[in-house]
Amino acid sequence: MKQKLQSGGMIAGMILFWSIFYAVSKYMVAEAGSPYLAGGLLRAAALLFLTIQLVVMRQFTDLFKQGKSVWILLLIGVFGFCADLFANLGYAHGSLGTGTALLKTDVLMANLVTVLLYHKRLTLLDWIGTCVMLLGVLLVLNVSFSEMRFAWTDLFFLLSAASLAANAFIIRYAQQRYGKSPEMISYYNNLVVLVLFAASSAISGDIVRVGSVTAAHPWMILLGGLAQTGIYFFYYRNLREHEVWKVKLYLLLMPIVSAVIGVLFFGEAMTPKTILGIVVVLLGAGLLLSKGKLQRKRT
Repeated sequence: MKQKLQSGGMIAGMILFWSIFYAVSKYMVAEAGSPYLAGGLLRAAALLFLTIQLVVMRQFTDLFKQGKSVWILLLIGVFGFCADLFANLGYAHGSLGTGTALLKTDVLMANLVTVLLYHKRLTLLDWIGTCVMLLGVLLVLNVSFSEMRFAWTDLFFLLSAASLAANAFIIRYAQQRYGKSPEMISYYNNLVVLVLFAASSAISGDIVRVGSVTAAHPWMILLGGLAQTGIYFFYYRNLREHEVWKVKLYLLLMPIVSAVIGVLFFGEAMTPKTILGIVVVLLGAGLLLSKGKLQRKRT
């Protein structure tokens, strides 16, 4: 029972912090007028919290003892940045609804990789439950299926989804094969993404506004940095304990929490479509839970 409660707490923490970060990131992109500047500021705040964490845990010097395996830590950071970069390129040239739908295909990609490369068996109920939850998420995110239009630039969204899925498997591999701790992965990942966001901000010319944006929203930036740190803490530990496709399924609950946060703190409306989406997501989750109960009864 204690282990189940602990596992549930880790999953709940991951969903909560990811939802907070999503809401803060959305707000900061709008306020900063640049996804690169906003992303860089939030990662800079996260670097502060991650540094404090390592100092308190007396692991800061371990950053310089990674040896040749440091390459996989840098690779995780590059894939993390690519996920954001490709999504931004897609939104710059494509539609919001189409992009939102395609970005969520990382769940299906994780399922396919699990089956094809890791030779794990997913039942028909696994696939049905996944698709039902995915449909519910798109309803919660207010995606209009009738207005969806596809263009070649939408490939950027698929590349972003592929980067997200691939990065999850690389993170799990780094923990299992090289014994990398969540703390080391977090720090290197965040540092690489920060550097790349800073470079992108410099190239786009947005970096000149870093002072004014920081002065206008210091507490929101710190909250986003704290949320990013929480994501690293819970997400990486969940990837170590659970299959990637299962972690991705848990994350489909994130838009529900984000919708509630939007209503409570950002004045957003809970539309009938959003409520329907929440019901559909929970229905899909119920299907997957019922499968687990059936399996336990058989054993």
